[in-house]
Amino acid sequence: MAAKIPLSRVYQSELIDRRILEVVKGGNYILGPECREFEKELAAYFGVPHVVLSSSWTAAVHLLHIAQGLKPGDEVLVPSLTAFPSIEPMIHVGAVPVFCDIDDTYTICPEDAKKRITKKTVGILPVHLYGRPVNLNAFQKLAKDHNLWIIEDCAQSHGAKYHGQRAGSFTEHAAFSFYPSKNLTVYGDGGAIATKDPEIARKVTMLRNHGRKDKYLHEKVGYNLRFNEINAAVGREQLKVLDELNAGRRRAAEWYRRELAGVKGIVLPPVDIAGETETVYHMFVIRLDDHDTRESLGKHLKEKGIETGVHYPVPNHRQPAIEELYGTLPSLPKTEDYVRRILSLPMFPSLTEEEVKTVAEGIKGFMQGR
Repeated sequence: MAAKIPLSRVYQSELIDRRILEVVKGGNYILGPECREFEKELAAYFGVPHVVLSSSWTAAVHLLHIAQGLKPGDEVLVPSLTAFPSIEPMIHVGAVPVFCDIDDTYTICPEDAKKRITKKTVGILPVHLYGRPVNLNAFQKLAKDHNLWIIEDCAQSHGAKYHGQRAGSFTEHAAFSFYPSKNLTVYGDGGAIATKDPEIARKVTMLRNHGRKDKYLHEKVGYNLRFNEINAAVGREQLKVLDELNAGRRRAAEWYRRELAGVKGIVLPPVDIAGETETVYHMFVIRLDDHDTRESLGKHLKEKGIETGVHYPVPNHRQPAIEELYGTLPSLPKTEDYVRRILSLPMFPSLTEEEVKTVAEGIKGFMQGR
């Protein structure tokens, strides 16, 4: 069998190895100078005034919701096609996720979201899924018309742009994940919120560290959801090459488009709109004719040493945990259709042209032999 092609491959370098050792020998391990510099550098990169690190995306957004004053019974518009952690923090504070359908970009549909606004709706959490920016113009208008806040879920979109501006910088708040498969990783769990509100930044900073105002004075009952120095050092070095790494992803995406052009039975990811979107391809997701074809193709590629994935096979409004909380929710037709047919292909910055050709040949051979 030929060498395996993984779904994801983490960027590594000797410089990062040296930086890890420097931090270990330096004696600062939690919320030290590396963390402070990483927060500043992230804020500068994304063009936002405040970034606060936390132990994960989920932890950071949980703290953000508390700082916002999100309360039981409040409703938040969110796509059902997203990772389950997108909705966990709001549920933990008692708010209710209101699931919306998607459009053909796989991101939350503005028209569908508008229909679901009620007197209890307080905010929107649009997800820049697979690295493609959401239609932010539409959601900013929707938020303004109905007095709603927006949190951009940027877990999969580090460096993506919308109308030339980085995703994560458009709205009041945004949230980032640094999980190992992300475009920007820290070799472990980690996350951050970006905010334009200095008081929100102050509250989240305090809440992540036991509610401390200083070492022995606790203004609030907080949490231990801190970030560490080793991960921060890794993140700082990854951030320096993020644009280069994203260029590698876009290059691989173009190879896929060339190799899979015209293959019957496959729908490729939507192309960028010139001057509007700049996708960073956290994932390269194709869509097959039906569920059986998706499953068979995935198995076929696995036998050839090619790893694939499905993001995500069960939409959140159909998750057992959600049905336990809210009962059976109304259907979201496009979401429910697409999750049965989508397949994520290998995608990472160092993916080679030969590896893309190998994946494409495996797909074409299967599709032609049906």
